[in-house]
Amino acid sequence: MVFDRKRAETTPAREERTTSQKVHVIACGAIAREILAIARINSLDYIDLRCLPAILHCYPQKITPELDKAVAEARERGFDRIFIGYADCGTGGDIDRLCEREGIARLSGPHCYSFFTGNEDFAERADEDFASFFLTDFLARQFEAFVIQPLGLDRHPELKDMYFGNYKKVVYLSQEEDPELQKKAKAAADYLGLDYEYRFTGYGDLGQELLAV
Repeated sequence: MVFDRKRAETTPAREERTTSQKVHVIACGAIAREILAIARINSLDYIDLRCLPAILHCYPQKITPELDKAVAEARERGFDRIFIGYADCGTGGDIDRLCEREGIARLSGPHCYSFFTGNEDFAERADEDFASFFLTDFLARQFEAFVIQPLGLDRHPELKDMYFGNYKKVVYLSQEEDPELQKKAKAAADYLGLDYEYRFTGYGDLGQELLAV
């Protein structure tokens, strides 16, 4: 977790939680910033966070094998309580099968766009957003590294229409109201030749689920 000097100087010292008392959260690196913020704001000192590389976002078939390894390592370290900080994330139910086998839970919903929006709200807007390409704060920051380069658009810009020809708009689901990130998201929409829509979501269902853990 992030060390907050001011908080440490003004908060009475508390006994450090043991490994068995903590909840080991194995999460996608793309939401690490948000998990740390929620934990800090709500003093969730019971969370022990480990993040897998965010680039797995581009290769969903690799997510569950990496989670399987991380769960085994957490068991070896003595963690009794483990929580998966992923939604399904394109794994076709593989994460659910892992969770069932290990007796652990994961974030609700199909992907981060859904739980940041709020899973119920996202489902209700499914028809409206059918032809939308979503960005989060992370993807707005890392658009080139996580969209342009993996799709090869930096080398073959002619593929842009092939990948995005059926999309109508970019929807930026914003966790923090950051004008610079809004500019980046708008630039991404312009690059793709799509309309742009901004929606401030905050942390959506992510905060509620971490509190429930």
